[in-house]
Amino acid sequence: MTYGPWLVGLGAALWGTESAWRIPLNNLFDADVIVFWEHVLILLMFLPLLVSRVGEIRKIDARTWVYLTLSGFAGSAVGTIFFTLALKYGNPTVVNVVLNIQPVISTMGAFLLFGDRLALRFFLYAGIAILAGIFVSVSHPTLISESFERAGLNRGTGYALICALFWGLATVAGRGVMTGMSLRLASSLRIVVGLTCMTLILLAYGKLHGATLWPVAAQAHATKAMIWLVLLASISGGIPLLIYFEGLRLTRASTAGYFEMMQTLAAVCITWGFFRASLHLHQVVAAFVLIAAVAMVHHVQQQVEPHR
Repeated sequence: MTYGPWLVGLGAALWGTESAWRIPLNNLFDADVIVFWEHVLILLMFLPLLVSRVGEIRKIDARTWVYLTLSGFAGSAVGTIFFTLALKYGNPTVVNVVLNIQPVISTMGAFLLFGDRLALRFFLYAGIAILAGIFVSVSHPTLISESFERAGLNRGTGYALICALFWGLATVAGRGVMTGMSLRLASSLRIVVGLTCMTLILLAYGKLHGATLWPVAAQAHATKAMIWLVLLASISGGIPLLIYFEGLRLTRASTAGYFEMMQTLAAVCITWGFFRASLHLHQVVAAFVLIAAVAMVHHVQQQVEPHR
């Protein structure tokens, strides 16, 4: 199959729309509370899928459970918290582009865990993609020698890098999940694991009570809060998750990581178009270079991967 990576890209692009809802929600809730409600709503949407496949749970082996736990913890829970924090404390356009480091992590993980083959030219185009991502991320590259902060690298950038680490690990773990269970069960169980992690996190920080789960700011804008949460959980959550997992089932994790950069491209359109978080000319040029490099990564990887 050749459409697997493009399904990964479509799912990732829909994920990229989340900035439209997550940024205004940051003004109403704490970051971890947003992620908690997101998981609650997605689980309600996925309940029919989970119930229809509940009989398969006893067939899941220990190895698949490990991958599922890592995928839910790293991707659904912790990684998303850091992404929400990054949007809150950094330029949202820059934050989304910084996530381009994620494919490096997923590629290394896929090589170590699954023995994925890498084309000789893979390193060339991957290197170009990473360098382009760096140039997109730095708003004032000439000031790097003075300080990272003056160059445009701030706390939001740091949170984005941590998010990329967790999401990159989740990409590899997600591929491991798909080898041991069906798409529907994997999608729903990942949300269950993510919600479990979020509940424990909120409990540990003493936030599992009404005053934090639905604070005064949310009460003052209750309708908007509900609409934004539902849009976040559906258009940017549950729907792309199904598309993404189907694409991941047909794609090597090393390749999938690069197509996940479609999330960044979609997010840039949102953050620039709606939140006026613009890019400088050198960042725009670097973005086009990044797109071309990602396309070439897919091309060279197809030559060494078996047809599905």
